[in-house]
Amino acid sequence: MTSIYQEVLGSKFNELHPQIQRRFGFSSKDGIAAIGKGVMAQVWRGRFYTVPFLYVGAWRNIMFPASGQNVPFSVENYAYCDGYGRETVTWIRTFHFPEKIRRFDATMIYSHQRNLIVDYLGSHQHLAVDIHLSVAENGGMQIRSGEQRFYEGKIGFRFPMLFSGYANVSEWYDDATEKFQIEVSVQNRIWGPLFGYRGSFDVEYVPVTEVPAGMKPWHEELRE
Repeated sequence: MTSIYQEVLGSKFNELHPQIQRRFGFSSKDGIAAIGKGVMAQVWRGRFYTVPFLYVGAWRNIMFPASGQNVPFSVENYAYCDGYGRETVTWIRTFHFPEKIRRFDATMIYSHQRNLIVDYLGSHQHLAVDIHLSVAENGGMQIRSGEQRFYEGKIGFRFPMLFSGYANVSEWYDDATEKFQIEVSVQNRIWGPLFGYRGSFDVEYVPVTEVPAGMKPWHEELRE
């Protein structure tokens, strides 16, 4: 079984740096997880009027209002089949600030209907975001977010981008330092920069038989 990222990129997946291929190339059938640990040189937030957006997001582990430098960081990627039989990959990002630990949770699935990744943000999959992948010139993975939809019970609607942001994520492998590098920026077209971080980390590939408690979302949403 190919990974959800291989499904989308097809032959272009082979243009990624070999370390990026390994990191994005496993599926639920491989019995491994990618555990990244490192330091974010900078975690930033937008101007004062963006703080309410971030506090609302922190309620369900979607962004947060904290900022700082040299913040210890981890990212945990587990591949599994969700309750609807969809190949799924966790993105559990943990930031260890001196005053509080913050999480930014997401689960990504491959949508066969639209041939793209859908990223469910937060602990309850309330926000579904279309993800567009491309290969950067340095062999890194370029991730850009698109349309967003909000789901709560029987309610579902296209989420107004006035109250959210578009994410641009660059992840690549630096041969000189032998570390993964990442840069994330979330911006609102009207309010400007909302949230972001940049730094580096190492990745360990560990054998797994099941996803540990606390990694999966509390609620799974069928609607993509």
